[in-house]
Amino acid sequence: MSDASAKPKLLVVEDDPGLQAQLKWAYEDFDVIIAGDRAAALAALRAEEPAVVTLDLGLPPDPDGTTEGFAVLDAIMALKPDTKVIVASGHEAKDSALNAIARGAYDFYHKPVKMEEIGLIVRRAFELHRIEAENRSLAARAGPDNRVLGALITAAPEMLRVARTIERVANTNVSVMLLGASGTGKELLARGLHEASDRRDKAFVAINCAAIPENLLEAELFGHEKGAFTGAVKTTEGKIEMADGGTLFLDEVGDIPLQLQVKLLRFLQERVIERIGGRKSIAVNTRIVCATHQNLEAMIAQARFREDLFYRLAEIVVKIPSLAERPGDATLLGKAFLARFAREMNPSVKGFAADALAAIDSWPWPGNVRELENRVKRAVIMADSKMISASDLDLASREDGEAAPLNLKAAREHSDRKVIRHALARSEGNISGTARMLGISRPTLYDLLKQYDLNS
Repeated sequence: MSDASAKPKLLVVEDDPGLQAQLKWAYEDFDVIIAGDRAAALAALRAEEPAVVTLDLGLPPDPDGTTEGFAVLDAIMALKPDTKVIVASGHEAKDSALNAIARGAYDFYHKPVKMEEIGLIVRRAFELHRIEAENRSLAARAGPDNRVLGALITAAPEMLRVARTIERVANTNVSVMLLGASGTGKELLARGLHEASDRRDKAFVAINCAAIPENLLEAELFGHEKGAFTGAVKTTEGKIEMADGGTLFLDEVGDIPLQLQVKLLRFLQERVIERIGGRKSIAVNTRIVCATHQNLEAMIAQARFREDLFYRLAEIVVKIPSLAERPGDATLLGKAFLARFAREMNPSVKGFAADALAAIDSWPWPGNVRELENRVKRAVIMADSKMISASDLDLASREDGEAAPLNLKAAREHSDRKVIRHALARSEGNISGTARMLGISRPTLYDLLKQYDLNS
């Protein structure tokens, strides 16, 4: 347990000794840790686990550029993504700011440093970190049968963090980009964003850009006038116009051809469209939410995706964890799918056998939630008994490797949390059943739940 009176930890990543001293003096309210390069910064991150980091992009061995600073930012986001990173640069400030925010930075300021300004940003970052930590704690105490954003079932802090981010931006008009592997629930999250916004009474329109041939995609998005091309027997609204006042979800946005990207960029800049064959500009108030599993930054480098369009679409970037990165969620979702499919298709099925639950827990789910849903659906249809077995799911139980933890303390905590969350999910929150499954006493389990804020 941490001392409540201890000063919040602030990591300052800055290679200028004079500025180091100035910043340390200015932040007397915080426990300031100084690092002058990438190795020292990441070592301090592991050892001290600061809530907030200020990061100068111009670090050695590239003090006149930004490559090393962005490498540090990427490493921090990979190791401890809840960290609030405030980036500073004097190099092409606007482009650097957009790039930093897209990579997960909390905020940006331009050198030379104004102490009052940066102090305000730092204090705001600490306050947001505190609120988010409280939200995670409250969400964890709600038990393993959480529903967020209306229909999303999760008890994993990794996914709850995604949901809270979406809730915070729902009532703004910023464009949101959802990044995640296929089957992680990007359309469900986009619909949840729409339902949480003040646009909920207007249309939610979804289009999969990869599923429509290139020569038809423009007409699908922008519509066409009667006689614009062979077969255009009437004037037809496009998806952007159909979503006027509401939300348009562009799935697999990386598959939009370059020539059409120009037209989409014009809409995002001017909020007007022209139908194919039309001469009149039509004002449209449509919010764009997009998703992709592709690496758009690599596509930009290969001149396959416009950088200016990326920054218009990615005003807020939300990274969606895979199902394997959400301990306990596979069991919760599996039970929800089983209940639905049994009710619709095979009422004699009552639940999962023990070997099925073990297999669901240990399977890596390369196809994510979609794979889980399909396996459960098939098993329910084909089941010969009341309980679904691992063989019905066509799964073999296995252990899978995980990313390296931040430090030894984090590794122990992660392991305890994961095992307890699995047991809670499998016992449907029953404390006695969870304690028996873990081979510990009820008082010991209560102590662990309190220690890790996993239950009330």
